[in-house]
Amino acid sequence: MFLSDTPGGDGAPASFERPIDLVHLSRQTLGDRALEVEILNLFVVQARALVERLDAAAEPGARGDLAHTLKGSARAIGAFRVAAAAEACEAACAAGEAEWRRAFGRLARAVGEANGAIADLRQAA
Repeated sequence: MFLSDTPGGDGAPASFERPIDLVHLSRQTLGDRALEVEILNLFVVQARALVERLDAAAEPGARGDLAHTLKGSARAIGAFRVAAAAEACEAACAAGEAEWRRAFGRLARAVGEANGAIADLRQAA
């Protein structure tokens, strides 16, 4: 397991210590490993597509909708850093282009970390 339910040493929730909270994911899938793999694979594809669409979107409303979608998907699998970054991106839609771009950069990095962790899980299996 990557995570436990106890807070990390830095005061952050344990769910933020690693890109994917496998305990949360296991709860969501009732411990079904095949379902976990399927869901993680779907997340990788969806997250990449949403990041690409976010990068290309110019309208704040479209950006907000895309970030909101990614936030929900990330929460479902336990990618809480991605969810937090997507939420910040969603909020930054009204704050202006410079702020939105900073938030988007953090989101893109968080997605990259989560997708990297998922790739590592695939190799370990």
